[in-house]
Amino acid sequence: MSSDTPVDWEQARALAYEAGRRAAGPAELISLPDADGRTLAEPLRALTDLPAFPTSSIDGWAVRGPQPWRVTGRVLAGGVAAPLDEDGACVEIATGAMVPPGADALVRIEDSTREADGRVRGEPRSAPDWRLPGEEAHKDEELLPAGTAIDPAVIGVAATCGYETVSVRPRPRAGVLIFGDELLTAGTPGAGRVRDSLGPQVPGWLRRCGATVDRSAVAGPVRDTLEAHLEAVRGALSGADLVCTTGGTMHGPVDHLHPTLAELGAEYVVNTVAVRPGFPMLLARVRVPGPDGRPRFLAGLPGNPQSAVIALITLVAPLLAGLQGRPAPALTRVETTTDVPGRGGFTHLALARVDHDGRSATPVGHVGSAMLRGLSNAHGFIVVRPDTKATAGDLVPFLPLPLIAGERP
Repeated sequence: MSSDTPVDWEQARALAYEAGRRAAGPAELISLPDADGRTLAEPLRALTDLPAFPTSSIDGWAVRGPQPWRVTGRVLAGGVAAPLDEDGACVEIATGAMVPPGADALVRIEDSTREADGRVRGEPRSAPDWRLPGEEAHKDEELLPAGTAIDPAVIGVAATCGYETVSVRPRPRAGVLIFGDELLTAGTPGAGRVRDSLGPQVPGWLRRCGATVDRSAVAGPVRDTLEAHLEAVRGALSGADLVCTTGGTMHGPVDHLHPTLAELGAEYVVNTVAVRPGFPMLLARVRVPGPDGRPRFLAGLPGNPQSAVIALITLVAPLLAGLQGRPAPALTRVETTTDVPGRGGFTHLALARVDHDGRSATPVGHVGSAMLRGLSNAHGFIVVRPDTKATAGDLVPFLPLPLIAGERP
């Protein structure tokens, strides 16, 4: 695939997702407390009816027949309720307790009175005050599909069902290599050198896409020589499913990424994308000897910070979704509050902030490809298709920035 033929932006996202899906690792069983942030490898099904037995929603009385009722016992949560066999009988019942077989109704404690002889009077409410078996789910019903991102709510559902472990996809391991002799890793920029802003931020984006990134997996700046690039990339790929590099994606005098990939026998999944900003991005598949036989991936992010983030959400986010067995990241739709120009035959991704209503978005300022101020004030990108433009009031596609893995918008 020639760098002279940029891939359509939508197609690039699909290619990256499919590459990840085909390389997804085998499922593994882990305990519920360790499952947060992982991905279901199999559907989560109810192991029994939920609730498994008729369950009281109130504190009060389980009654049978006409009132007044004589009290014959008590049933608390966790206990097994004896049947109510005779009319005119009742038992005291607590919230969450099993409703006795034979009970006709439940009477709330606040709706009841006790007579001098200890018998109970009261009126049940029109809506039953207990939950029936299977009211929430029936045994073997699918509650959540495979590919669901696990968050505390999902863990709670699994625990309610009686699970102790769940089958999940492996969490992809990622590394980051920073290229560029001009970069500073500390201090303020000046005298021809600029501060590296991608090394500190790329790991956070990767974690929001579900990957693990250890501090030791972030390295650089790598010296601007082919030998140094080869050594760094080989080392990073030995311990990661995905390595993200920053800069060097073009063919300048100190851009050694393409020669490095050639030396490694890499296969391009995508080599440049028809999108502005960020078109000189790439994703390559690299065969690294290992016991699992699975390919590794290298994502080449442009050196300009906003372009690098666009490459992340264009290629890396779909790849990581595929590797985890999750659905591909989806576009939403918003109403643009202002005109947004097109970029000819390229897709235009315009940084924008979603308004409080969640239905409309306003482009932000300071959006040069080398700038980060606009990104820090944005929620994502308005997507303007090739050879089109967006007019104020139009309903347009919107690509959100990644949330923390499993986080609900």
